[in-house]
Amino acid sequence: MTLKTLIVDDESLARSRLRTLLRDCTSPAAEVVAEASQGAEALQQLAAMPLDLVLLDVHMPGVDGIEVARALRSRGDAPAVVFVTAHASHAVTAFDLDAVDYLTKPVRAERLQQALQKAERFLKERRALQAAPAAPVAPVAPAPPAAPETVLIQDRGRSERVPLSEVLYLKSEYKYLTVRTATRSHILDGSLNEFEERYPNRFLRVHRNALVARAAIRALEKYDDGEDAEGWALRLDAIPEPVAVSRRQLAAVREVLKETR
Repeated sequence: MTLKTLIVDDESLARSRLRTLLRDCTSPAAEVVAEASQGAEALQQLAAMPLDLVLLDVHMPGVDGIEVARALRSRGDAPAVVFVTAHASHAVTAFDLDAVDYLTKPVRAERLQQALQKAERFLKERRALQAAPAAPVAPVAPAPPAAPETVLIQDRGRSERVPLSEVLYLKSEYKYLTVRTATRSHILDGSLNEFEERYPNRFLRVHRNALVARAAIRALEKYDDGEDAEGWALRLDAIPEPVAVSRRQLAAVREVLKETR
């Protein structure tokens, strides 16, 4: 199978590098049939010709890659979408939009080949579903439970989905987030603000550098970290370490504790 491919990136050098890498890809191969330097142009290309795959940058002037993917989501014949970006912070949003893969620049040839394989499987599975005869009408069964929301952790070429229900706190440290569960700490290239805005009912801001899971809060107590004898910290279920609470967020934390009593 040869994937008819559209490359979308506002940087010509980035488009050129992808073209070069794609020439060496096999099983499946990819044929670049069009390029676009901005989202609006990409949507025009997508409306004008049938395509199998879009290699899509996120940050572009005007219509960005997220908006392009969102526009494609409702189309039954939409090509497979693989995000190719220098920023890993949009991975959660990308997979919410049914992207088949998420590559960070500089793209390695082996990761690009893996992405093409995922796109090929996606297209074959969709075509098989579309070609299957309609099943006889069966009694209406209860809808299956929704798949749990997850956060995508990428570390040294390995990807892992961690259920949000297992995340006890997120802490901003330097350029990364520590994602803490009861058993492990993960490193994520992301933004606290993004999690706070997307999941306000799940996470509570307790410090400028920390969010905690509301459901995991056990107690608020005085805390002496050796520098601030009048400080406060939260104790969370399943982990020993306290999470510092800033004076600015203390009132909000106490309100949450009242609500859960």
